[in-house]
Amino acid sequence: MGTCNLQIEYPGRECMLDQDEEWFHLVTEDGQERIRVHEYDRVYDVPGLYEEVVYNKLQCDSPQVITGLLKETIERHGESDTSLRVLDFGAGNGIVGECLQEAVDTETIVGIDIIDEAKKAVKRDRPEIYDDYYVMDLSQPDGKDKQMLDRWNFNALVTVASLGFGDIPTQAFVNAFNIIENNSWVAFNIKDRFLNDKDDTGYNEMLQKMIGQSLNVYRKHHYCHRLSMAGEPLYYYAIVGRKENDF
Repeated sequence: MGTCNLQIEYPGRECMLDQDEEWFHLVTEDGQERIRVHEYDRVYDVPGLYEEVVYNKLQCDSPQVITGLLKETIERHGESDTSLRVLDFGAGNGIVGECLQEAVDTETIVGIDIIDEAKKAVKRDRPEIYDDYYVMDLSQPDGKDKQMLDRWNFNALVTVASLGFGDIPTQAFVNAFNIIENNSWVAFNIKDRFLNDKDDTGYNEMLQKMIGQSLNVYRKHHYCHRLSMAGEPLYYYAIVGRKENDF
């Protein structure tokens, strides 16, 4: 991820906030603007801002980790001549799609996000990555939405750094999972605290049931997703497996 000519001021190490509360200042000729890292509509609106803050400053490694594990798992457990038709769910500004293109053999990559600013950022910064990109709320898809997605015959679902924190409800992830074909590859990550008994997002309960009923897990990898604004490592689980049936 390259650097950019943005002027950004970061809080000091005393800024011990949860991930979705972390902030920084963007300095422009109009003064300082305080922006939360998870304020995606505003962050995506500024070219290069997301890359500078999340990848250069906070050293996020999740797109490379997830796509790398997917590549390794396919090579070990899959058919080497299979091209992926990928649903990139919570696709943001296209960094994951870019890593997918580099890591695995893709026939199709389709992105979905819930905000218009993500699609605009993809068109501006990475226009060649996706075969199509939808702004869509999969927590309550209508018949037209489902019909548009079904026609792609997806055989892979990838979701990076989107689950929990209220960004994607559990039902939206279930609906995305049910869109892909049986025997499809599934690769996602989730903050480690959302996979224990103290989780209050619903993801731990849902994923434990899904893994027991519908998802065959091949890899579960604990790693540093990125640093916090205070410089502390934030740990996630990366999970790669194969869908057996709808959940």
